Amino acid sequence: MKQNILVIDDDKNIREVVKLYLRKEGYEVTEAADGAIGVDLFFGKQYDLVILDIMMPVQDGIETIKQIRAKSNVPVIMLTAKGETFDKVLALELGADDYIVKPFDPKELVARVKAVIRRSTQEDKSDILEYPNLKIDMQNYQVIYEGREVQMPPKEIELLYFLASRPNKVFTRDQLLEQVWGFEYFGDSRTVDVHIKRLREKFKDDEPWQIKTVWGVGYKFEV
Repeated sequence: MKQNILVIDDDKNIREVVKLYLRKEGYEVTEAADGAIGVDLFFGKQYDLVILDIMMPVQDGIETIKQIRAKSNVPVIMLTAKGETFDKVLALELGADDYIVKPFDPKELVARVKAVIRRSTQEDKSDILEYPNLKIDMQNYQVIYEGREVQMPPKEIELLYFLASRPNKVFTRDQLLEQVWGFEYFGDSRTVDVHIKRLREKFKDDEPWQIKTVWGVGYKFEV
């Protein structure tokens, strides 16, 4: 069965090129000219991946990924204009799985699409981790703390799971970006610090496990 991809971009030429290359690879492609239309299409059909432009009229990509991530973990690749560093960081924090800078080589985009879909289908989300007062259920993307579900974005859950599944091992920010976000982000690694800060705010600081900062190196889940 063909995998379905939703392309949301206000530039018709970009949509046509992306559609042409993806269909050559056997993907089914649906187009949307702005985020509002894209969201309506997204929740009306099952998609395997979304390619989403950041700068669009009517509704931009940032608002669009917020609406998608509120209800879905479907992989999202963001398209950004060259030099929009702040937008890239914000997109990652909101749950983007990858980003590609315009102008881009369509073959590179196809390679990114294949890689992101492959990761999303190969990842084993059935594991459940348990620590005192904490349960991380990757099958249902749930974090239970002190008997109650804690609401958090998918990337926070994935970051917590990654660290907690490797207790006491130290990871640099770049390693976490590569392992959790699935690609190397050459630039401001602030997104990792932001996610760590938000995770820490959700838990008490007297648990027998903690997300610790290893100064000058990175972070670890200390038990």
